[in-house]
Amino acid sequence: MFYLTFFFLVLRLSFLFCNLIGPRCFLRQSDLDIMGQDKHTDCLFYIYTKHGHSKNEYFTRNPDKKLTANNIHLILSLYFALENVNKDPHILPNISLLVKVECNLLDEWRMNSLSSRIGEFLPNYYCINQRRYLIVLTGPIWLSSAMLGPLLYITNRPEIYYGPFHPLLSSREQFPHLYQTAPKDTSLALAMVYLVIHFRWNWVGAIISDDDLGLQFLSELRKEMQRNSVCLAFVHIIMEDKILFQKNVNIYYNEITTSSAKVVIIYGDKDSHLQLNLKLYRLVNVQRIWVTTSQWNLITYNERLLLNSFYGTFTFLFHFSELPGFTTFIKQTDPSKYKNLLNLSALWWVYFNCSPNSFNSMNLNNCSSEKRYHWLFKHHLELSVGGTGYALYNTVHAVAHALHEMLLQEVDTWPKYSGENLEFDSWQMVRLLKNIQFINAVGDQVNMNQKENLDMQYDIHYTMEFLSSHELKVKIGRFTKHLLHGEQLYISEEMIKWNIDLRQISPSICSVPCSPGFRKSPQQGKAVCCFDCTPCPENEISNMTDMDRCVKCPDDQYANNGRNHCLKKVTTFLSYEDPLGMSLACLALCFSVLTLIVLAVFLKHRDTPTVKANNRALSCVLLISLIFCFLCSLLYIGQPNMIICLMQQTIFAVVFTVAASTVLAKTITVVLAFKVTTPGRRMRRVLVSGAPNFIIPICTMIQLILCGIWLGTSPPFVDVDINVEKDHILIICNKGSIIIFYCVLGYLGFIAMGSFTVAFLARNLPDTFNEAKYLTFSMLVFCSVWITFLPVYHSTKGKAMVAVEVFCILASSAGLFFCIFVPKCFIILLRPKRNYFQNFRNTNFKIKNDL
Repeated sequence: MFYLTFFFLVLRLSFLFCNLIGPRCFLRQSDLDIMGQDKHTDCLFYIYTKHGHSKNEYFTRNPDKKLTANNIHLILSLYFALENVNKDPHILPNISLLVKVECNLLDEWRMNSLSSRIGEFLPNYYCINQRRYLIVLTGPIWLSSAMLGPLLYITNRPEIYYGPFHPLLSSREQFPHLYQTAPKDTSLALAMVYLVIHFRWNWVGAIISDDDLGLQFLSELRKEMQRNSVCLAFVHIIMEDKILFQKNVNIYYNEITTSSAKVVIIYGDKDSHLQLNLKLYRLVNVQRIWVTTSQWNLITYNERLLLNSFYGTFTFLFHFSELPGFTTFIKQTDPSKYKNLLNLSALWWVYFNCSPNSFNSMNLNNCSSEKRYHWLFKHHLELSVGGTGYALYNTVHAVAHALHEMLLQEVDTWPKYSGENLEFDSWQMVRLLKNIQFINAVGDQVNMNQKENLDMQYDIHYTMEFLSSHELKVKIGRFTKHLLHGEQLYISEEMIKWNIDLRQISPSICSVPCSPGFRKSPQQGKAVCCFDCTPCPENEISNMTDMDRCVKCPDDQYANNGRNHCLKKVTTFLSYEDPLGMSLACLALCFSVLTLIVLAVFLKHRDTPTVKANNRALSCVLLISLIFCFLCSLLYIGQPNMIICLMQQTIFAVVFTVAASTVLAKTITVVLAFKVTTPGRRMRRVLVSGAPNFIIPICTMIQLILCGIWLGTSPPFVDVDINVEKDHILIICNKGSIIIFYCVLGYLGFIAMGSFTVAFLARNLPDTFNEAKYLTFSMLVFCSVWITFLPVYHSTKGKAMVAVEVFCILASSAGLFFCIFVPKCFIILLRPKRNYFQNFRNTNFKIKNDL
């Protein structure tokens, strides 16, 4: 007893001495930063009630130095919620909600056996503590709730877990007394994929913890990526086994440093080996864009952000709103407002370097606002409520609403709650709690029914370290699953414009994007995001980047040279404005005029031997038919219509039949003229009767019958050819029945071949004015032109095809004209003396009289 009294006297003297020299006498806690200011320690909040308005007590035990900045922030959020409830006259009037805070129970439970200190871990165990608590709030660490839960269940008191949803805690068999307030997270993978798509990334990596939550998230992530054409460059599943982790750490490092993926998604428990892996990347300065969850928000390593790079970090946090008055509350927090001031004063001294002015009086001095702000900034204590604090705030208000509802239902039984320490039926309150809905202080709808509260909303924050130990976190967008497709993700471009580095980085893609005019061609054996770029086929386009298939242009359009736009096709035909059409038309007119001149010459010199020889009437008929042959070519020039299409083929067939049959008649006349000089009266009668002249109408009639059949069965019509030229729509006259067309052409060829054969046989008959040689040569030219016409006609397209047909008409007609009539005109006009021979006149005098 003496030694104990002496110890307390020495301790009091030391405090008096320290008062004289100021706060530097107190040794600072050397292990303050060892705990890590970014972690949560386990804290259990025991809610109980009292009559009237009472102040909440603060930490009743546990070394305060073990609390981190996040724990302090969470506890202050709890007290803020309780004060709001207790000041609200509409909820629990004349009843205060109080709380007892117990922290680090999990560490102490591991260090001490249950049997030796059972009373301290079971607050409802009556041998030690007669106070009965309404409900216990646990979180945000699920492990402490899972391990300490069975100890709480012995007292048959409900537990509310306000942290992120965990499937293990939803097991009714293992945790029958635990209720999770957070809904099941089913849209985080979708939200991250939408963010990746927004920045046009398709080649990302993933680092996942090896547990049920991590593997489930990876499965959902793969499904959403496959649905939205995003690929995983690598997946690192961090094992919890130390040997396996050390074995794979080099593999993980080599894969992430050699991969072209600049975006990495992180999902897992921050207290697992995953954090060790990321510390290695921080140490070797791996520069990536990190996309992660609220667990990794502002995690530090050596007083700097763990997830930090030149490009920054995207963090998905559960949606929370700024609570009015919380910033003022946290700035004005004073330990004198709460009980157990000794422990709180020690905590304030540890963090703020403030000292008590006496051992008995715990009023603190030297706790200036500047010191508090310096501590808040240094230890990343946010002045906003934060996601976890917002969830805790709503949980406390939900408990208050549920208790208030229960009291309204049992208004007649209130007298039994008249004592100072009110005790309620906790299980009845929990049943009401599961269906509580209310509007909180910021106007957000709070629904505690997990089956109905399935629409998760995330706030997207962007964090970057712009100076050493100075970070800036900005909310840049949100994701809401229940909105329409295309509106679920909102990113504020104005909020990220300040970060030029984010815009300067090359996109996280496996292959260079295919520009318009190209399509993606998958690389064999690689992911769908890895591809080659192949030019679009003929008349197909791709007008966007990274198109899987090229789109064919409509029939009335064609692809430009870059194959990224469809242009309107121009309607075309062989027109007179076209140089080719104009040339052919001028040529046809010239030949027609020239033929007309020759006809005039023949009529003027009709009594000369050259004209009279070989039947001058047939010569005039041939000249007139040639004029029409030249002029019928004009029907093929200009815009076609129905009448022109019908006239083209019929007039062509008739006039050429007349011309060919006239040549045949002239040839037969030549043969008969020479045969009459030989004995026999039969040939004379044929020649005298004028039988050769019937060849023309007979042949022409047969051709007219064929043309009538053609027009009656399948006549020519105006046709539009969209495929013959890529940039033009050609208007032409379709032949209709191809069979009848070739029959007409074949019949014409048959007459021409007959004329050529007869003329060839009569080419050597002696006479001064025998034109058999001229007829033979003219029919040779005529047949050669049309024989050449068939392959050339079928090998050309567009206007050239029509031009070939016109050229063949002109060439064949010109062949007949020049070969037959040019030699005669030469004699008539230039060699008139050869046109008069006396002995020719005497020899043929008798024949002339017969004619």
